[in-house]
Amino acid sequence: MKQLALGISPPPQPTLDNFVPGANAELLARLRELQAGKFSESVLYLWGEAGSGKSHLLQACAGLNPADDVEKLDEAVQIGLFNRINESRQSGGTVLAAGNAPPAQLPLREDLKSRLAWGLVYQVKLLSDEERSTYLRGEATRRGMQLPDEVIAYLLTRMRRDMRSLNAVLDRIDLASLELKRPITLPLLREALKE
Repeated sequence: MKQLALGISPPPQPTLDNFVPGANAELLARLRELQAGKFSESVLYLWGEAGSGKSHLLQACAGLNPADDVEKLDEAVQIGLFNRINESRQSGGTVLAAGNAPPAQLPLREDLKSRLAWGLVYQVKLLSDEERSTYLRGEATRRGMQLPDEVIAYLLTRMRRDMRSLNAVLDRIDLASLELKRPITLPLLREALKE
C-alpha cells in the first residue's frame, strides 16, 4: 500500500546563501558587495555553461534588475542595455548581466560588447563531482533524508549533473521513499526513475 506524501518542503528560493560556491567564491563575494550597495563597478557580467548557476545567482539578485541571456537580445533591447549601462556609469549604479560566453565572443553590437567588458567579468565555474556530492549530502540532510554513497555515485555518473536536475531527482526519490515507506537505496532510486 502506498502512502500519500504531502509536499510540505518546498524548494528554497535562490539566494546567495544557498548557492554552492565551489570555485566561485570570489564571484559570490562581489555579488554580496553588490547586494549591500558596496560595489563600485558599473557592470558585473557573468558567463558560463548551462547548469553552472548563472540563473540561480541572477534570481538571488533579482531586485537588482539583472539582464540574462544577453546573447539572445534583439537589436532594440541591445540598444536599451547599452543605454542602461551608460546611465549606470553616470549615476554610480551597476548593471548585472549574464550570457553564455565572455563579452568579446557574444553575437552582439560591438559597442555593447565593449560596455559589458567595462566592469568585472566572471566565468561561473561548474561544480566538481566532489562539490556536487557534498551538496547532495547537505540537501538530503536538510530534507531529513539519508542518501547512501552508492546513490550519490549513481546520480553523478548516470544522471544529468546540473543542480536543477539533481534537485528534481532528489524530489522524486524523497517522494518515492515516503510513499513506499522504504529507505533510499539504489533499487528504490531505479524504481523511482522508471515512474
